[in-house]
Amino acid sequence: MTYGRTFPLWRAAAGETWPAYTGHAFVQGLADGTLPHPTFLHYLVQDYLFLIHFSRAWALGVTKAATVDEMRHCAATVNALINDEIALHVALCAREVIDEAQLLDAEERAENIAYTRYVLDAGHSGDFLDLLAALAPCVLGYGEIGARLLAAGGGGPYAEWIALYGGAAYQEVCHSVGALIDGAMALRLGETPEATPRWDALCQRFTTATRLEVGFWNMGLTP
Repeated sequence: MTYGRTFPLWRAAAGETWPAYTGHAFVQGLADGTLPHPTFLHYLVQDYLFLIHFSRAWALGVTKAATVDEMRHCAATVNALINDEIALHVALCAREVIDEAQLLDAEERAENIAYTRYVLDAGHSGDFLDLLAALAPCVLGYGEIGARLLAAGGGGPYAEWIALYGGAAYQEVCHSVGALIDGAMALRLGETPEATPRWDALCQRFTTATRLEVGFWNMGLTP
């Protein structure tokens, strides 16, 4: 999946870190159904906590935005996170007799703290581009993973998770975020942002967030 012009360039700049994330053993377990159910449940609980902070980071984008259109994009992404992704986590956990109050009370793992606080810090200490570079691996990486797994069949015990991220609604979010990134880059850095002094630092932001995604999957495999 391309999701615009900038994302493929950032993905390429991340080198082997990107396939280490999108082809992780956790992802393979989702694809072939071999991921143990308790492991998946542990991941869902941690990802619920992650998504709360991730929603706050996207909400921060509204204050960092330069245009009303950018504000609309960020607000729409917050809506998708809260009303689609978080709602799925709550529904899946409810089937295991874990209610939302228990999810909120769960202990946040160190890998989760490291990743979410990195993204929030990127937004607080940097500008809109720093924030988008730190946010992109999660949003667009899950879209890429979901589309690939759905195209491969998308069945098995984790079909509902695959259907969410591979489905049309989430894919539309990814295309929208890709367009948001491209527009923000062009507005601030011109039509060839890779030729500007800021490019390497933004690539590094993206790569660091991708490394933290790998760490999140590792955490998921070690309940």
